[in-house]
Amino acid sequence: MFIQINFESDVPIYEQLKNQIIIGIAKKELAPGDRLPSVRKLASDIGINLHTVNKAYKQLEEKGFLIIHRQKGVIINPDGPPQADETYTKTLKETLLPMIAELELRGIDKINLLSIINEIYEQLEVDRDE
Repeated sequence: MFIQINFESDVPIYEQLKNQIIIGIAKKELAPGDRLPSVRKLASDIGINLHTVNKAYKQLEEKGFLIIHRQKGVIINPDGPPQADETYTKTLKETLLPMIAELELRGIDKINLLSIINEIYEQLEVDRDE
């Protein structure tokens, strides 16, 4: 998997790293059981602080995407992350509410939003099939 960090972005580097790993899993570029580079190796390869990589890995581990093992290293969770439950869905709604409110205020209505969401799903599917 190729990680690209935009150092000019307002999105923190650890968030960019987390997002790219999650997208890589969704696109099947990273398979369950695949090993990721060690914290030191990835930090060195990208040219970022190892604490930044560690923070991203730890948060992905907490969410169930990764397993960090002292001897085996960092691997994509073979069982995948836990499936969405009521708590996850509630948190998702709380996160999306202000975003959707802002979209509405900026003139992006429900139909446009659903179209954008469909495009994103289609892109994930296309990338998976390639």
